[in-house]
Amino acid sequence: MTTETDIPRQPALAWGIIFHVSLAGMRRRMMRSLVTVSCVVLALAFLSYMLVLADITQALVELNDNLLNVLLQNRGVDIFAASQMGPMTILLISLALLTCTVGIVNSMLMSVTERVREIGTLKCLGARDAFVVQTYLVESSLQGFCGAVLGVVLGCIVAMAVSAWTYPGFLLRCFPARAVAVSIMISLVCGFCIAVVASIWPAWAAARKRPVEALRVEE
Repeated sequence: MTTETDIPRQPALAWGIIFHVSLAGMRRRMMRSLVTVSCVVLALAFLSYMLVLADITQALVELNDNLLNVLLQNRGVDIFAASQMGPMTILLISLALLTCTVGIVNSMLMSVTERVREIGTLKCLGARDAFVVQTYLVESSLQGFCGAVLGVVLGCIVAMAVSAWTYPGFLLRCFPARAVAVSIMISLVCGFCIAVVASIWPAWAAARKRPVEALRVEE
């Protein structure tokens, strides 16, 4: 049974409103958003660079050109296992993605700390916990998508430039467009998923803030 002092609960808001609120939060904290995006850019640039470079190397090996095989072997490429990444490469990629995840979690937690009073005010006005969670998830998803796109573009450009410089004249003969497209999609999905997963804990922490305690926090 409700009383006059009960805070009215808002109905579920449209995703357009949630998107607008998330975008406004990113604009107000532009520097922190840029830090988060840069973490994703660096990690995804390295991931896409390694994946695309492996695809190109495999295509060059399959070309089965004698001169090219000599160049590959001089560069230390095992022509019998060119499609397999070494354990050190896998370790470096894992560390890059882990660093990216930790950076996003830290950035989003700092965002929660900075917006405590804002969260408290919204909840006092009747905002649902789901609204707070969705706002943070959308914000992190936007940052992850932007960072992933920039990182993948950068990684692909560097991988193709290095391959064209190292094996001049051979890249255009056997460019693996389909394999590169798959690697790009894998990198984009990884970046988006990492951003969303890394924001779950901060979003949950923001939604668990009690309005009274949040409003007591000094600016």
